[in-house]
Amino acid sequence: MATLIEVKIPDQLARQVQALVNQGWASDFNALLVEALRRYCESHPSQPAESFIQEDVRWGLHGDD
Repeated sequence: MATLIEVKIPDQLARQVQALVNQGWASDFNALLVEALRRYCESHPSQPAESFIQEDVRWGLHGDD
């Protein structure tokens, strides 16, 4: 299953993406964007950040128990 999302990107970025596709880095524009989003999500996990925040709050409330 896939979700269709419409986005606007700056012309210069679109040209850079298309150049990468033309050089063979991805099979098409969509594939390159999906890969870029996947890599971004992998490098910015939300769960660990949330658990670190919770640990900081616990430490702030209760100290180093």
